[in-house]
Amino acid sequence: MLPRNVLLYGREEPLPAVTPLRAGPLSLWFTQGDLRYIRCAGREVIRRVYAAVRDANWGTVAGVISGLKVESSEDSFRIAYQCDHREGDIHFRWTAGIVGTPDGAITFSLAGQALTTFRRNRIGLCVHHPLEGCAGRPCVVEKVGGGIERGVFPKSVSPHQPFLNVRAVSHEVRPGLTAEVRFEGDVFEMEDHRNWTDAGFKTYSTPLALPFPVEVKAGTEIRQSVRLTLKGEPPAPAAACRDCAVSLAFSKESKRLPAIGLGLASHDEPLGEKEIARLKALRPAHLRADAASLERAALDAAAIGIPLEVAVTLGEDPEAELKALAARMRELRPRIARWLIFHAKERASSSRWAALARRYLPAAPFLAGTGANFAELNRNRPEPKDIDGVCFSLNPQVHAFDNFSVVENCAAQAEAVESARQFAAGLPVCVSPVTLKPRFNAVATAAEVSRPSGELPPQVDPRQMSLLGAVWTLASIKHLALGGAAAVTYYETTGWRGVMDTARGSPLPQRFHSIPGGVFPLWHMLAAVGEFAGGEMVLSSSAEPLAVECMLLRKPGRVRALVANLTAHEQVVRMPVGLFRRGARLWSLDETSAEAAIAAPEAFQSSPGRPLKPEGPWLRLTLLPYAVIRIDSPAAERKPR
Repeated sequence: MLPRNVLLYGREEPLPAVTPLRAGPLSLWFTQGDLRYIRCAGREVIRRVYAAVRDANWGTVAGVISGLKVESSEDSFRIAYQCDHREGDIHFRWTAGIVGTPDGAITFSLAGQALTTFRRNRIGLCVHHPLEGCAGRPCVVEKVGGGIERGVFPKSVSPHQPFLNVRAVSHEVRPGLTAEVRFEGDVFEMEDHRNWTDAGFKTYSTPLALPFPVEVKAGTEIRQSVRLTLKGEPPAPAAACRDCAVSLAFSKESKRLPAIGLGLASHDEPLGEKEIARLKALRPAHLRADAASLERAALDAAAIGIPLEVAVTLGEDPEAELKALAARMRELRPRIARWLIFHAKERASSSRWAALARRYLPAAPFLAGTGANFAELNRNRPEPKDIDGVCFSLNPQVHAFDNFSVVENCAAQAEAVESARQFAAGLPVCVSPVTLKPRFNAVATAAEVSRPSGELPPQVDPRQMSLLGAVWTLASIKHLALGGAAAVTYYETTGWRGVMDTARGSPLPQRFHSIPGGVFPLWHMLAAVGEFAGGEMVLSSSAEPLAVECMLLRKPGRVRALVANLTAHEQVVRMPVGLFRRGARLWSLDETSAEAAIAAPEAFQSSPGRPLKPEGPWLRLTLLPYAVIRIDSPAAERKPR
């Protein structure tokens, strides 16, 4: 038996406490030292306020809080704590003072000191503005030293900082109400966090134009503050929810589903017959592999019956390397879905390398781009000529690692793909691979610090085997389809970075829990979507997109709804019955069924489910934490409204 928390989010430890607070008309959460989801009458004003310590490789050094004191009333609060960031030779300690007042003002102050001498890239407070209500909307920026800039939060993903030398940022929350965020203690600037598929605009201290990393001497003091105020008349607080169900709405419009493939396993264990059968059940479109692993990849792809997506990283002698690869191809003769052409000395490959590769390698689409984040592609855009598409990789944890951030960052995936399609002049955009954690540090300035034995490798996330991993995968597929991605590669075939465990099981079972030989819950999401390969996704929206997501898939004669709870709390969902016809049936993947679905996925997939018995025009569903409900139906006579 796997512990309940492990099934939910991969770890036995309970989730951090969340404290709801109010500052007059503002509601918010306090958790792990951060302020999150600051709202006014239900509308998000600021997504997050927090402090970050970034090491010489841009790694985030986690903080440990002590001496926490929280005092709150119906319309105000006061918080104090101490936070220590320790890793290697880094030890930075700071004291927080956070105050919310009845007039809707919130102040977050940091007073810190370096207790050792170390190198850093950044230390200080950060503020995230949300995408909804900000992207493409006007703002007013007060500059350091005076002066006003009237600008716009970028609509498409900005490759570089949209605002520099920031003292304050104001934006309209609703007609007649403006929110201002004022910064003190350093020079701040704003970056478009969608470059790393983070869902927001981040204002931070220490401009990137300054040299980094820099040495911080022991005893150095740092003091900063951020103050949020409202200008205008706030609306009356929203009435208490009577029906507390999250409403789902559906459009007449639809999008084609991308071709979804898998990555080659990073371990050397061969695929067994059962694993091959389970991989075939996902109906993958391709198998991604680096050219160095071509021989093993060709065997696995042939066993599954799919073509290869081959990533080629050129080095000092590109022509000789391509000739050698062409010779290997003549021996192996695998089917090729596409070539991803990179160069070791370019953050994103220029189109000339794809043109060169086309001279030597078998015919297939040749793509340029990056194996790193969208930021590298966005800042080094290849010429559309001589290429058949662009590519980039993504993961939700470049900057933050908590469950809230991982879930909320799905929304930015669509925006990255849409922006890529714009500068690629409509060429196909392929996202390869999608992983839960970064595969490598694309911006490291020095060698990475080795991890103690017994810890998980930095590429491995224990949530890979959890229900949270499943709902994240579903939300990711939805948003990449919304953005118009042509092809997407998820994870690996087997192992703790894959869609199922190996027969041997986890190398570190106390850190990465799993059932040897079982699948991970996200396998069921890929199977559910894979059945509709070549079909379409009906556009849908959720009244609370950070709580509930939905995909409505359609093929001739068939409709499938996948409804996911993105939270650690039970959610009630309301959706129109008219989506489904008589004979619809329902399955639930949740904490009560997950172990059976992991150990015996074939039986779970083929089980008859239970009949859907709606009452009235609306269907109400109760979803357990991180649960997914699947509803299958013959196609409705009319498209949903």
